[in-house]
Amino acid sequence: MRKSTYILPVVVLVLAGLLSAVFIVDEREKALVLQFGRVVSTKDEPGLYFKIPLIQEVVRYDDRILSREVDTLQITPSDDRRLEVDAFARFRIADVNKFREATGAGGDQAIAVAGRRLDSILRSKTREVLGGVSSNDILSSDRAALMLRIRNFAITEARALGLEVIDVRLKRTDLPEANLDATFARMEAEREREAADEIARGNEAAQRVRAQADRTQVEIVSEAGKQAEIIRGEADARRNAIFAEAFGADKEFFEFYRSLNAYKEALRQSNTTMVMSPDSEFFDYLKTDRPE
Repeated sequence: MRKSTYILPVVVLVLAGLLSAVFIVDEREKALVLQFGRVVSTKDEPGLYFKIPLIQEVVRYDDRILSREVDTLQITPSDDRRLEVDAFARFRIADVNKFREATGAGGDQAIAVAGRRLDSILRSKTREVLGGVSSNDILSSDRAALMLRIRNFAITEARALGLEVIDVRLKRTDLPEANLDATFARMEAEREREAADEIARGNEAAQRVRAQADRTQVEIVSEAGKQAEIIRGEADARRNAIFAEAFGADKEFFEFYRSLNAYKEALRQSNTTMVMSPDSEFFDYLKTDRPE
């Protein structure tokens, strides 16, 4: 009975010691084995591992891809138009030994310390890159190249922290609220100026078209008038030739025909009143029958 009384605590202590000597590293993390605060082993692969109880301790670090939001910062590009920029980065712990040295802590506390230092790096590199280009470059689709430059610059400095920067993205690049109205007014004025220029160019082109059309009209009317005068002259000549031929063929008939035309012209438009001598030759063909 006394033996079992002593054996049972010993067994419990041995089991507790064995259990405390075993630790598991899963695929989502990396671990450091510390002995009196000094790193004695690095566990990068998932599996079952052992440590010396009470003497050694295990510090775990997240091996997944993490993200870090960068607080809104104001950028002054090369054209002096201030912009508000929001960015975020995706990173992971690449070297747990360097990470431990840089942060001096483990777990969430180390992530928070590294995040603040990474945030400082990203803000500095974002200002450096975006400050050297125009605001139009930042606001255009070409900003993908700018994000790549920021990431490449941040990779070098983040490596000293044991971090690997995977990606940097600009979420929002806008003008400060106080500058929006002035910017919109300037954009509206520019668009109105461009519209006025287009209208002026359109009116100038329309004037040229109208001038060309008027000149073409004058030329066509002039040519038509010329052709009409030629045709009219040819017709008058032909008519006179016919009259001359008719006069030569029958003088009496020609005089009769001319008198009828004279009567027709004289009595046109209801003009039935005429004052002249009854003996006038005008009425020769309205008198009684002339002797044969």
